Amino acid sequence: MKIALDAMGGDFGPKTIVAGAAAYAQTRTSTVLLVGDPNRLEPLLSQYNTDRLVIVPARQTIEMDEHPVQAVRKKTNSSLVVGARLVREGEAQALVSAGNTGAAMAAALLYMGRVPGIERPAIAVPVPVVSGEAIILDVGANVDCRPQHLLQFAGMGRTYMQKVRGIANPTIGLLNIGSEGSKGNELTVKAYQLLEQSGWNFAGNIEGREVFSGQTNVLVCDGFVGNIVLKVAEGLGMMLFDTMKEEFAVSKIAQFGGLLAKQALHRAKRRLDYTEYGGAPLLGIDGVAIICHGSSNSIAIRNALSVAEDAVQAGLRDSIASTAVRLGGENSD
Repeated sequence: MKIALDAMGGDFGPKTIVAGAAAYAQTRTSTVLLVGDPNRLEPLLSQYNTDRLVIVPARQTIEMDEHPVQAVRKKTNSSLVVGARLVREGEAQALVSAGNTGAAMAAALLYMGRVPGIERPAIAVPVPVVSGEAIILDVGANVDCRPQHLLQFAGMGRTYMQKVRGIANPTIGLLNIGSEGSKGNELTVKAYQLLEQSGWNFAGNIEGREVFSGQTNVLVCDGFVGNIVLKVAEGLGMMLFDTMKEEFAVSKIAQFGGLLAKQALHRAKRRLDYTEYGGAPLLGIDGVAIICHGSSNSIAIRNALSVAEDAVQAGLRDSIASTAVRLGGENSD
């Protein structure tokens, strides 16, 4: 298997990306195609003794602040576009990028296309829960949605949790402002009805305070709501840990208590750390595409490559195509 990795994306540059790829190559068997500027990648690659990291030249880079679609159309020799083309042409089986999220989505859509029957691809992000596993989708790919789109998101998320995460009968929840099926706006009310008729393990509406409870494995919403939930959760997590650090520093007794709680706090931080989850799959793309956080470190890149490999081996693309057929989706917006 070959995985195309955008070696120029991310906040920390190629050094971090190559380090993550090298760490991945130590434990997995797939080949990583490092797509980017050879002049910057070759010196970094020389320190790693492995033949499973291969440089694929791409002379352009899409920066974080560029307009996604315009950049993808203009910079056809960028690391993102070349990586997407490698998947389309069968030279790679998956694409991984920590670069411009919008550009990654645009490149995947324009060059890899959609699974037939899927109207809107969705970004599915793993979220920490009290017990078990959960993903939330969409978290930003689709700001405006129709009820059928949310149904497809649920089907794709369900398929991902079954095939890649090994959960036989995932529970599905609809993010809403109340538990009753009549609550919410027109979108959520109609989506509730579709999900209730789907024959899946639909748990009903999930309110905001229950997002991290573990009640559901797949939490569905439109990209506008999902992105806000994700950013609020990230900000809250950082605030809580910063507050605890401040409180532990106020006195000698508090510092001693902090030392006693150090291991427990470390475990809690690890459970909440996005780097442990790798990247977020862009579900519905005709292939496998994994989008990483812009500030991904080498651990996150390593784990994202593992997620990509697992998704390919599980036949995720074909399973989503089968789900789309059962839903009777139209191959149009």
